[in-house]
Amino acid sequence: MNREIVSLKPSGIRRFFDIANEMDNVISLSIGEPDFSTPWHVREEGIRSLEKGKTWYSPNRGFLELREEISRWFARRYHVEYDPKTQIVVTVGGSEAIDLCIRTLV
Repeated sequence: MNREIVSLKPSGIRRFFDIANEMDNVISLSIGEPDFSTPWHVREEGIRSLEKGKTWYSPNRGFLELREEISRWFARRYHVEYDPKTQIVVTVGGSEAIDLCIRTLV
């Protein structure tokens, strides 16, 4: 195996996860692993999507239908209006969302 690959050190967040995983009564915020099983309705929709051949990457900003529903949720919950076409972006995880926020502000 390539020596450079063998000598690579694991990322800091993975090391932190390993340390926290060995301790009792620790709430680990290192990687996005929920402490509950995926709800059945989400699993079933995933299966339906696979059966329909929906296996492609999502649009960069997220699916418009999802952004529209997020906009409606914010309106119901917080009484604020966001344009789903220009003011809402869906990311694959929290790290990506934080990265986008920092890049936007800094």
